[in-house]
Formats: sequence, C-alpha cells, structure tokens
Amino acid sequence: MGKAAMVDREPRNGTFPNGMDYLSWGNGPKTVLFIQGGPGSSVPQGMLRRMFRRQFDAFLHAGYAVWIVTRRRGMPPEHTVADMADDYARLIAGEFGGRIDIVLAESFGGMIGQYLAARHPDSFGDIAMVVTAAELSDWGKDVDSRMAQALAGGDTNGAGTVFAEYLLPGRRLAWLRRLIGPAISRRLLSGSDFPRQDVLTEVQGEVSFDSRAVLPLIRRPVLLICGGSDRFFPRDVAQETAGLIPDCTLIWYEGKGHIRAASSGRVAPDVLEYAGRR
Repeated sequence: MGKAAMVDREPRNGTFPNGMDYLSWGNGPKTVLFIQGGPGSSVPQGMLRRMFRRQFDAFLHAGYAVWIVTRRRGMPPEHTVADMADDYARLIAGEFGGRIDIVLAESFGGMIGQYLAARHPDSFGDIAMVVTAAELSDWGKDVDSRMAQALAGGDTNGAGTVFAEYLLPGRRLAWLRRLIGPAISRRLLSGSDFPRQDVLTEVQGEVSFDSRAVLPLIRRPVLLICGGSDRFFPRDVAQETAGLIPDCTLIWYEGKGHIRAASSGRVAPDVLEYAGRR
C-alpha cells in the first residue's frame, strides 16, 4: 500500500535516447510495458493520466512497475506497424535488459503487439492484446482517418468531435457530438503532443494493416481481450484472429464496445490471473 501511494504522488516521465517518451509508476522488480492506442501517441496528461493510473493500480499492488511508452518521434512516412514493433523491441533491448515481464498492448498498440510477438518473442514474458484484431473495420478506418487529419491539422476540437463518434456513432447523433466535442478535447486531448507527420504515418499503417499472414508465426502464448460490441474490431474478425494464433486465450467482455472494454477494470486482474497461471 505504501509503495502504491508514493507512486501515485510521484509519476516519472521523460524521453528515452531514441525519442520515445515515457510515463512510469511503481518501483517493483517486475515490469509492464503498455503500448497505447492511436493514431497518435503521447504521454497522458490530466484526466487521462488519472484514468490510466487507476487502471494500472492492480499491477502496482502486484509488484510491477508500469511504463507507458509512446511511439518514437520523427518516424519516416513509410514506417509500418512492423517497423514500430521493431522500435519497441530495440527499446526493450536497450533500456529494459532485453525483456519485459508483461507487454500490454491496446487497440493500435495491439496491432504493434501482434508483430512484436511474431518477430521478437524473446522480448517479453507474457503478452496481452486488448481490443485489437487482424484488421480494422471499414468504419474504424474512416473514423480514425478523420481523427488523424484533425490532430495533424491542430484541430483539437474537431478531433474531440470525431472521438465522440467512438461513443455515439450514427448520423442521428451528429449534433450531440458537435456539442460535446470541445469538452472531450479539453478533458482527453489537452496537453497532448501529436507530431503531425507521425500521426499521419500511424493512420496510414493502421488503414493498410492486415496481420493474417503473420499471426500463425506467433509461437508464444497470447491473451486476447475483446469487446463483444466493438465496432472497430468486430466479433468475426476477433474470432478469426484468435484462431490464427497457435496458442491464444480469448476473453470476451460481452456488451462492451471499444472504449468501455479497453477501460474496463477487469483488464488488469484478467491479465494478472493469466500471467499467474502461466
């Protein structure tokens, strides 16, 4: 309890030599690397930081140090999701002694996690992929492309309005999204640093992403957590993804969409239980 309380007051943040920013809590002997969603990655600020801190509390109490690490800055425009996985593998080799105990990869980060698992299996002990799959839905590609264009153009209110579509899809609710978009921007995007070209590079990698050919190459066990009502990664694609990974444990959060499944308080306990069994 004492350690967790101390960490709550004193998060650590900075930049690794390769240009990847980080935010970290905890000083336990074991490590969790959190690869966040996108497009765009930044060190969480304000309300978003507090949300992540609560989500990771179970890891901290279990003796883990938690690291949120962004994509590296200044990625070339042709940088692929596989290249981003290589970036994380080099980071693990150079800054974490070659191995992370648990990789927790969410949404776009889960796309990266699929390639990390296939190409760098010795870089982690366990890997959990949350609200991700082999391919993004057409709806998801459209929404995230508009989100990326808004972020790249510095239109944070517009980005907040698009983000509202994650929660309130459909033309009928467009007026409500326009109304609450600025509030979402202030609460979730305030202080975020999204380098313009990097956001566009990420969304290009996301739109063209299809990991079906690489999934059978994963030789390590994988925990896959999916929302039963996720419009970004529909059930049939998630089922197919689990079937293509040779050793995959699939957990459904029934009735939950993308955001609600990703932010569920069940994630950390489910990941810890899975790692404990192994």
